[in-house]
Amino acid sequence: MSVTLYGIPTCDSCRKARRALEAAGHAVMFRDVRAEPLTAAEWDEMVAALGEGVVNRRSPSYRGLDAGTQGLAPPALLAAAPVVMKRPVIRAQERWFLGWGPDVQAALG
Repeated sequence: MSVTLYGIPTCDSCRKARRALEAAGHAVMFRDVRAEPLTAAEWDEMVAALGEGVVNRRSPSYRGLDAGTQGLAPPALLAAAPVVMKRPVIRAQERWFLGWGPDVQAALG
């Protein structure tokens, strides 16, 4: 199965997920959300599928944003500061997964 993994290359969870998915025989397309920014429509689709939990409001990157940026709607916030996206986000066909917890590993392993 072909999957798209959205994240940043320095993220440990993204690297672990990518290695495990490839070891399980999945063809992984990695999308670096900083180097290859998503379009507004792509952010909208992701937030619609995963909800506001896709924004990691506990991260130091989020806390470092000014109040105006923090107050943006999730798609606009992610477009302005993609590093605050909870990672990894995985799209396998039409299903979306957030994070690399046991439930996601079981579903994709």
